[in-house]
Amino acid sequence: MEKKKENGLVLDGKQSGRVINGPTNPMVTPLLNDLYQFTMAYAYWKAGKQSERSVFDLYFRKNPFGGEYTIFAGLEECIKFLANFNLTDQEIDFVRDSLPGCEEAFCDYLRGLDCSDIEVYAISEGSVVFPKVPLLRIEGPVAVVQLLETPFLNLINYASLVATNAARHRFVAGKSKLLLEFGARRAQGPDGAISASKYCYLGGFDATSNVAAGRLFGIPLRGTHSHAFVSSFMGLDEIVDKVLRSSDGKSTCEDFVCLVQSCLTKIQNSSSLQGIFSETNQSELAAFISYALAFPNSFLALVDTYDVMKSGIPNFCAVALALNELGYKAVGIRLDSGDLAYLSTEVRKFFCAMERDLKVLDFGKMIITASNDLNEETVDALNKQGHEVDAFGIGTNLVTCYAQAALGCVFKLVEINNQPRIKLSEDVTKVSIPCKKRTYRLFGKEGYPLVDIMTGENEPPPKVGERLLCRHPFNESKRAYVVPQRVEELLKCYWRGNADEAREELEPLKELRNRCIKQLENMRPDHMRRLNPTPYKVSVSAKLYDFIHFLWLNEAPVGELH
Repeated sequence: MEKKKENGLVLDGKQSGRVINGPTNPMVTPLLNDLYQFTMAYAYWKAGKQSERSVFDLYFRKNPFGGEYTIFAGLEECIKFLANFNLTDQEIDFVRDSLPGCEEAFCDYLRGLDCSDIEVYAISEGSVVFPKVPLLRIEGPVAVVQLLETPFLNLINYASLVATNAARHRFVAGKSKLLLEFGARRAQGPDGAISASKYCYLGGFDATSNVAAGRLFGIPLRGTHSHAFVSSFMGLDEIVDKVLRSSDGKSTCEDFVCLVQSCLTKIQNSSSLQGIFSETNQSELAAFISYALAFPNSFLALVDTYDVMKSGIPNFCAVALALNELGYKAVGIRLDSGDLAYLSTEVRKFFCAMERDLKVLDFGKMIITASNDLNEETVDALNKQGHEVDAFGIGTNLVTCYAQAALGCVFKLVEINNQPRIKLSEDVTKVSIPCKKRTYRLFGKEGYPLVDIMTGENEPPPKVGERLLCRHPFNESKRAYVVPQRVEELLKCYWRGNADEAREELEPLKELRNRCIKQLENMRPDHMRRLNPTPYKVSVSAKLYDFIHFLWLNEAPVGELH
């Protein structure tokens, strides 16, 4: 495969000169590593082992948030990192200064490093995944692969965690609700904010407030105004330009403020709405009018600065009614405090009364958005109480993954020079599954996934309609026969260095999002429930089970009693 580097980017001749750009965050370089990756690389080099062919698995041990599924994310950024892997002279000088006694010849070795001898096999990004199953299998010279460990873990751990968090929020909110990611200001730094926006969209959210993420990833943007905008106005006399053309451009309202005031009077005189409010806050009304003059086609107001039902809603409705007379349609309102279930219900009643009494078509269907430190539990509680919210704006608890700080992906050596390796532990959950493996998802008669099974690389693949014994990797008594109705191989080649063979293309973010949504819809309901979900089965073939335990006994030291 003809390949050359230009400006640090890899041009892949086999794919029509397509350039793989660098990682989204320019801080993702080979120095985004733990020191021990470089100390190991130097020790490998000193021992003459740096080019030995190794195989590593990247996987996690437990699903997050007390659930039984995880969404795999971050693969694209890993491939971008591989395609642009290069240590600059300044970076090499820093590494040399950080390693006592480092020989200059090692620096020459680092200068020649790239990922042309690396192969990466991965599950498709956006897929539903499970513990112990390799998300990535990385093959290549051991010293180079070790320098990929920390960057890969960094790029996948948070991405998969926040995508899973987003998917869980989508599940509890339901398919019909709009989910808006509002977390930029509370995220852990700029990269946390950008990554959260990207992977929350992948996990099923509909839009973000993060303008930078919208530009970078093509995510739809949503937002209105803050309480500060409302409280910055003192009264109606601040509105200087009161002119608003009709939506069709055929007429002009010379005094939109006067039109709004007349509409407010109509609402006050409505038989259904009498007694709900009397005098509204006029500075709030001024803010709403000003915002509507700026955005007549997308007017959505925050209505809880002073009092939702006695001021915010009547003022909003007056402006919305005035816009309607000029051919515009207001979008709706946002609630950011108070009893969201009760308030949303009362607001919907108010809107419906407006539609009925004042004969305004679809006024009762305007969007009600709720925010205010929402999380999975509060959305679930709102569903149980009953509410009229159409859209949820979720920030802090979503992007910080407040319910669980980290996913806990690990990167383990499973083979070196064609020799399987195993990592043992007194904690059986930390015992690795050795050797280069193939992974399959087996589907049952109803179309749901039944089990993921790992086999040795050279074992024949499972076949549709053929009975297969699936074994728990470590628990002798846990085993079951499966007759799969469909078999899907999970690991696909996404990076093959210099090999002249095809590899998977990186897909657009929207395709990853569609995959995530589709796979979640195809999961068995008992695996998805919030409380006490049924564990999804991850297994190994009978042959691999026997080999794991043979190698375990072979590597474990034998004790001696005195």
